[in-house]
Amino acid sequence: MSSTCNSEVKPPEAEKIPKEFTEFETTRTDNYYWMRERKNPKVTEYLKQENDYFENSFLKKNKKLNDKILSELKSRISEEEKTAPYFENGYYYYSRYEKDKDYEIFCRKKDLDTAEEEILLNVNDLAKRYDYCDADVVCISPNNLTMAYAVDTVSRRRYEIRFKNIKDSVDIPGKIPDTDGDLVFANDSRTTFYVSKETSTLRAFKVFRHIVGMDCSNDKEIFYEDDPMFELSVERSKSDEYIIINHNSTTTSEVRLIPCSNPYTDPVVFRKREKGLEYYVDHCNGKFYIRTNEKGKNFCIMTCDSVSYNKNWNVLVPHRDSVLIQDFEVFNNYLVLEEMREGLVKYEIFDLNTMKSHLLDFGQETYAAWTGYNPEADSKFFRYGYSSFNTPNSVIHYDLSTHEKTVVKEDSVPNFDKNNYDVKRIFVSVRDGAKVPVSMLYKKGTDLQGNNFCLQYAYGSYGMSEEDNFFRSIFPLIDRGFVFVLAHIRGGSEMGYSWYEDGKLLKKKNTFNDFVDVSKYLIGEGYTSEEKLFAMGGSAGGLLMGAIINSDPSLYKGIIAQVPFVDVVTTMLDENIPLTTGEYEEWGDPREKEYYDYILSYSPYDNIKEQDYPAMLVTAGLHDSQVQYWEPAKWVAKLREMKTDNNPLYLKTNMKAGHSGSSGRFESQKETAEVYTFILKIAGFKD
Repeated sequence: MSSTCNSEVKPPEAEKIPKEFTEFETTRTDNYYWMRERKNPKVTEYLKQENDYFENSFLKKNKKLNDKILSELKSRISEEEKTAPYFENGYYYYSRYEKDKDYEIFCRKKDLDTAEEEILLNVNDLAKRYDYCDADVVCISPNNLTMAYAVDTVSRRRYEIRFKNIKDSVDIPGKIPDTDGDLVFANDSRTTFYVSKETSTLRAFKVFRHIVGMDCSNDKEIFYEDDPMFELSVERSKSDEYIIINHNSTTTSEVRLIPCSNPYTDPVVFRKREKGLEYYVDHCNGKFYIRTNEKGKNFCIMTCDSVSYNKNWNVLVPHRDSVLIQDFEVFNNYLVLEEMREGLVKYEIFDLNTMKSHLLDFGQETYAAWTGYNPEADSKFFRYGYSSFNTPNSVIHYDLSTHEKTVVKEDSVPNFDKNNYDVKRIFVSVRDGAKVPVSMLYKKGTDLQGNNFCLQYAYGSYGMSEEDNFFRSIFPLIDRGFVFVLAHIRGGSEMGYSWYEDGKLLKKKNTFNDFVDVSKYLIGEGYTSEEKLFAMGGSAGGLLMGAIINSDPSLYKGIIAQVPFVDVVTTMLDENIPLTTGEYEEWGDPREKEYYDYILSYSPYDNIKEQDYPAMLVTAGLHDSQVQYWEPAKWVAKLREMKTDNNPLYLKTNMKAGHSGSSGRFESQKETAEVYTFILKIAGFKD
């Protein structure tokens, strides 16, 4: 491997060490498999050389623009910010930022107007010791005296849970390593339950019972999930009567319950798992509420009165072909359904006494909405979040009886005026006749048929619906005339569960085709052109980027692939790393020939051709727990070997972070500034 740092900086040349894999009489040769050797000095050196190449051949030359973009990004962050408080068990909880500080300070008050503030956790103090710090308050004990908080200092999403005496602000002995970051208290305020993770695969696979103040080596294993397709999680029911242990795979679920008042009893199965049956449980008013696909793929709501009635479920809200029930929130007198209708979140509110319902009116063509934290069963308010492409995030309290809305807080965004921007939503017909929702954000006065610079973004996997949220960081591009396009392609659930099914397993290519067809529509209608269209996606959206540049590279001027999942076949054949066994129901099991052949036909790493590719910026995280760093590293090395163009290709690896990049609200903006600097320079913008 070699790299120079003179006026003509050359990219590193990765060493080739061929390794052959044979499956179903098909042999693949991987010249860069050696990059998986995390402790091999050659690997670290190669990643460093790639970073040096990006720094010396691009960033240093464009420092003026990069600094300008970074300044613009930071200028839209309110230096002193405070979240909308929520009420739980006698206290108001909130977090706040202080000027020039990267991290949150978690607080509470007994009364918002008169009580003295209690600081629960100042993450700024904690983060001083680490290069990376992700910390959060997990929960407070029922007697309000003990706090559990979780800390990840590596960015592998393996959290250490710690305990603190709130009154004295002193840590309590008994740290718990290698957890998923969640923990719940039983009613005695000393017995807790948490989920531990496997060392290699990072699967959340065991539930333990822990006594506050005791060494975790004494913890009692409550349940071991031996099916590698499933992961565990724990939570408390709305009624505070049950500890809920959730077992979830992509298509099947199971629930076990432990009484909060009797935490030493064995967990009871609510309903034994059945392949393809999904159900999710909460408890309120002495009744279990169940969201399940038993009556149809878009889910319905059912109820039962006792754990012993686990198969005698009664339909409360029936299944509907046009409405996907994504989640629910139950109160003493009301039931709120979070639904997806025609690509938008809707809230349907039911009076549990009369079962009459109504839809919450959002009053805007396109937007994003999400369910907030609603811990109190007897509350008359439903708390939810709202935003749109040109509206900052708001927290709203909706009076369930009077239907009145109260905006508790709208995020303060300095140097921003929502009236300067317009939003548009269209449907694009793709090659098989499906109609894909497409949302656009642009500066007011922009001629959409005026051949604009355009950034097209999508995800399209795991049934995750991409909503039209407020993207605070996008405006340096919008202010320079870019049109931002969010394509709600198949693989998400924007148009119902079938929209997800049509973009997974043996229909995965619909995801890629949808994105490409939206791009062709934008070009054909004059919104943009091949010389002005950029595409961006991360993780599974990075897989999307890899697929589209193999099939249609000439459509795009530039590509940003963030922590991309691109070596699909090799990863899905390795059961010893994260993102494998639990993903078979998403991508298919390549140990079966039908799935092997199909995955191999689109896997970006395996389908690189000798052809011209667009300019590309690829990012990775050395400690990434979801997409291992070597996938983007190998991909870039093979692209360099095969591509026939002179367009720039950069790999930037964050050597101190993982899947989500740097921690800290200001520090993370540096990576965003680099991405936008890349886009603007490739587009030909001056400093």
